[in-house]
Amino acid sequence: MDQMDYLYQPYTANRVATVASKGMVATSQPLASQAGLEMLKQGGNAIDAAIATAATLTVVEPTSNGIGGDAFALVWTKNKLHGLNGSGHAPGALSIEELKKRGYNEIPKFGFVPVTVPGVPGAWAELSKRFGKLPFKDVLAPAIQYAEQGFPISPVLGKFWRTAAEKFKETLQGEEFQHWFDTFAPNGRAPEIGEQWSSQGHANTLRKIAETNAEDFYHGELAAKIDEFSKKHDGFIRKEDLQNYQPEWVEPVSVNYRGYDVWEIPPNGQGIVALSALNLLKGFKMEDKETVDTYHKQIEAMKLAFADGQKFVADPRHMELDYTDLLDEGYANERRKLITEQALTPEPGQPPKGGTVYLAAADNEGNMVSFIQSNYMGFGSGLVVPGTGVALQNRGHNFSLDENHANALAGNKRSYHTIIPGFITKGNNPVGPFGVMGGFMQPQGHVQVAMNTIDFHLNPQAALDAPRWQWMKDKTVWVEPNFPGHIAEALARRGHHIEVQLEKGAFGRGQIIWRDLKNGTLFGGTESRTDGTISAY
Repeated sequence: MDQMDYLYQPYTANRVATVASKGMVATSQPLASQAGLEMLKQGGNAIDAAIATAATLTVVEPTSNGIGGDAFALVWTKNKLHGLNGSGHAPGALSIEELKKRGYNEIPKFGFVPVTVPGVPGAWAELSKRFGKLPFKDVLAPAIQYAEQGFPISPVLGKFWRTAAEKFKETLQGEEFQHWFDTFAPNGRAPEIGEQWSSQGHANTLRKIAETNAEDFYHGELAAKIDEFSKKHDGFIRKEDLQNYQPEWVEPVSVNYRGYDVWEIPPNGQGIVALSALNLLKGFKMEDKETVDTYHKQIEAMKLAFADGQKFVADPRHMELDYTDLLDEGYANERRKLITEQALTPEPGQPPKGGTVYLAAADNEGNMVSFIQSNYMGFGSGLVVPGTGVALQNRGHNFSLDENHANALAGNKRSYHTIIPGFITKGNNPVGPFGVMGGFMQPQGHVQVAMNTIDFHLNPQAALDAPRWQWMKDKTVWVEPNFPGHIAEALARRGHHIEVQLEKGAFGRGQIIWRDLKNGTLFGGTESRTDGTISAY
C-alpha cells in the first residue's frame, strides 16, 4: 500500500474524513474551530488560528481548560518542527516540609495547595510573537466577544458542566470556593443545554491579556489579583512566582515507527510514554487490527511504558537519567522480552543512563500546529480569582510527597504533566498534528491513533472513531461498549481484567489533520465522543 493511501480508505461504519485545501481547524467545540478559521480567512496563519481557537476554548469549554491552566505546542513551520513547553512551576514557597507541617499526607485535588503558575497566557503570547502574522489583540477578539456576549451551551459541554457543579456542591467547602459558583453556577446551578452563558470578568481578563501581550497577567493588575486572593486564603502562589515565569522552547523528541517519525514534547510531559510504547511495538508485526494478539501486545507495551514513565518522568532538571535513555533501542529489546502470551503486572525497568482541550490547525502555507491546554481534572482547583473569570489549575496534584521520587514536590519545579500534543512526519515532510486529550488516557490514545493510521491504514476520521481501550492499573483494562466482544473475552482468557466502561469521556477526545504528501490536500478527523467539529475551506 502506498504511504498515504490510508487517506482515501473509506470506513463504512464511521464518518469519512473532512477534506480541504486552503485551511483547516479541528477541535472539540464548533464555535472555537470557527474562530480559528476566521483568522485564516483574515490572512492569518495556522499559528494565529491555533491561538484564536485555544483562547475561545477557554470561554466555550471551561469544563476542560482555562486561562489559569497550562499548554504545550508542536509547530511545523519553515520546514522544521518546534516545541513549546507552556507549563508552569510550583510556587517557590511550596515544599514537602511545609505541607507536612500543615498536616497533609498527600497533595489534595482542590484549593490552593495544588495550584501552580498558569502557563496558558504566556504560551499564547510566545507563539504569536515568534510565528504569528496577525496582531495578538485581533487573534483574541473572537474569544473576548463570546465571553462578553455569551454563547449557547452545547450538549456534551452541558453534561460535563452539570456533573462538575453537582460534585463541587458536595466537595468544595470554604469561602475561597464561592467565586467558582458565582462564575460558573450563577443561578445556583450549571447552565443548561441551549442556555446562554457569559462572563464579563473573563472578557475583561482576555482583553488585558490581548492588549499587553500577556504582560498584565504576569506583571500587572491580574498578577496582583492572583497574589491578593492567594494571600487572603493562606495559599502559596505569589506575584513573584508569576513574574518569574517564561514559556520554554524545547526540542521535540521522536521515535521512528515503521518509516514514520512520531513526535512528542519531552518531559516534564508524558509524551515519552507514548514513544516508549511505540518503540516496543515496532518490534512486532501488526498485520491485522481486530485480533486478540494485536490488542494484547498494545496493552502490554503500554503497561511497561507507563511503569517507566511514572517512575522516571519529571521536570528534566530533576530526572535521574536523560529522558532519551527511555527510548534506547537496546533497552527496548530487553523490555520487549517481557511481553508474553499472558497479561503481566508491570514494574519499571532500569534504562541505561546517558478533565483538557486539544486542537489541530493547518494553512495553505505549509504551517501546521498541534496544541493542547488544560486546567486538569475539568475545572481545576475549584478556585476562581475574584472578578477575573480565571479558574486556577490544580496541576500540582501530580507531585509526589516522597522526597526520593523523581517527581517529588519542590518549589519552582514543574510536575509530571499529562497533556501532550503529537505530530507525525515522513522523512523531511509533515504528515500532521494529532492528539487525544484526557488525563492518563492521552499516551494510550496517541498509540492507538498512530497505529490505526500507520499499521492499519485507517483514514483520520476512522482512526478516531475506532473503539478504544484504556489500561488503568495492574491487569485492569477498560473498553468501550462497542469494543468487539469476542476480543474482550479472549483478552480475559489471557489474564486481563476487562471492564466495559459506559462513560465516553473516559476514553479521551481527539483531533487529526493529515497533509497529503503528494498534493498538499488536508484530511481531517474530529472526535465523535464530544461536540467535535472541523472548520475548513
